[in-house]
Amino acid sequence: MNHATEGLSPFLAAVTGLLGEGGVDTAEAALAEYGAHSLPVPDTRPAAVLFPGSTAEVQAIVGLANRHRVPLFPVSTGWNLGLGTRAPMAAGQVVLDLARRMNRILEINEVLGYGVVEPGVTFEALHAELQRRGSTLMMSPTAGPPLGGPLGNALDKGGGAGPMGSHFDNVCGMEVVLGNGDVIRTGDGGLDAPEHPNWHVTKYSFGPALDGLFTQSNLGIVTRMGLWLGQRPAAIRPFFFAFDADDDLPAIVELIRPLKAAGTVATMIRATSDLYLIASQEAGPGGGAMTEASRKALRACYGVGAWTVSGALYGGSEAAVETSLARVRAHFAASGRAREITAEAAEDMPILRAAIESNSGRPAGGELQMLRWRPGGGAIWFTPGVPMLGEVAGALSAACRAAAAAQGLDYMASFVCGPRFARGVHAILYDRTRPEEAARADALYRAMNEAFRARGIFVGRAPTAYQGYHAAQRLPAVTDALAAIRQALDPNGIIAPGRYGLP
Repeated sequence: MNHATEGLSPFLAAVTGLLGEGGVDTAEAALAEYGAHSLPVPDTRPAAVLFPGSTAEVQAIVGLANRHRVPLFPVSTGWNLGLGTRAPMAAGQVVLDLARRMNRILEINEVLGYGVVEPGVTFEALHAELQRRGSTLMMSPTAGPPLGGPLGNALDKGGGAGPMGSHFDNVCGMEVVLGNGDVIRTGDGGLDAPEHPNWHVTKYSFGPALDGLFTQSNLGIVTRMGLWLGQRPAAIRPFFFAFDADDDLPAIVELIRPLKAAGTVATMIRATSDLYLIASQEAGPGGGAMTEASRKALRACYGVGAWTVSGALYGGSEAAVETSLARVRAHFAASGRAREITAEAAEDMPILRAAIESNSGRPAGGELQMLRWRPGGGAIWFTPGVPMLGEVAGALSAACRAAAAAQGLDYMASFVCGPRFARGVHAILYDRTRPEEAARADALYRAMNEAFRARGIFVGRAPTAYQGYHAAQRLPAVTDALAAIRQALDPNGIIAPGRYGLP
């Protein structure tokens, strides 16, 4: 029996005394639910699930975990679909569910434009609170689950829609429980003073900036976070352009880059492949990958292209956005490849609803429906970005499309473009109940990664099953530095051992 197993019973008894009976769940149904995921490896059932209600309770649990040498796996809302959901890194870890009871919006500052949230605050709840207030502020949602949360998404370096779509870039000020049991506040929250008026308005406090240590890591448990919010413009106009050829992606990237560089379009601009969109609307045919003829038929049915470009224009008036739209329309038309889907037509196209909603600051959730594409519920997200260079994006897209075809699976990708960099999201959808197909999905993930790695491009986020695989690709000096920080902040390795390759 290992030390963690020996310490589990007294640990759970102590936590039950702290939280009460409702704060600890060891029922078989709960363990199966929290251990489930969509990756091509077995589920990883936790030993128990805990539900703290405050930073102080999290701190006390961490202290008990250190005493009994029990590994914890903290999660927020747990909607990290295609990346591991809320299953722990390894079976037997204890899930620390921060969402059930730590779900308060602690502050909305209308004047300075920020909110402060706990881990369990969802995109849906934050949007509802802004609506309830009649706020002039808007958030950046994802096109994924509305029940996902801004804290967890930002800490995993997730992205969303609108001008503030790079979510961690808009985090300002955290409260963190370290693995050694200390509680720290980053930025100006670290000043020894009764009030901290700058905590959530400036990132650049005295000394080293610590916030980045707690992204994609097991160096601490974030229990509250400041999040900058945007001002809602008076007028919002979505735009869409369809491109009919798979090999149009290089031209699309070259078209998008100057629009973003010049600030013509405030939102991120998304270039999305046909099946990535279509999978949100209907189940696939099963069997092997879609044929070219079938894809063309589906594109005609849904009115999209091999690639569909989406974004939105913001302005102080409808007249202002009309002027900007004319400029964008002319820019895409000059390529001779783009077909505009007007905003009026898009309103009647459910396949484009997620883009319209999310660029307006409203959680959409349409992409959840992608999981119906193949039976068996298998999904892996592969998330490398690319520089905003058409040749690079096109070559890597072609390599991934060929790799998908070789494995008999469909190519689905979306690139969320800024002026210099495009976040990439590749969806690998497969039948998890069929071991042979799960093996092909795993092979596809690794083949796509090797294509990017050969170009010197790393992933942005990683599914739990592949975090060790990617960590082994880092320079040894980076690994050593991270291990040293881990040893200093969590000497007993209590928090999420193995997350993002850290011991």
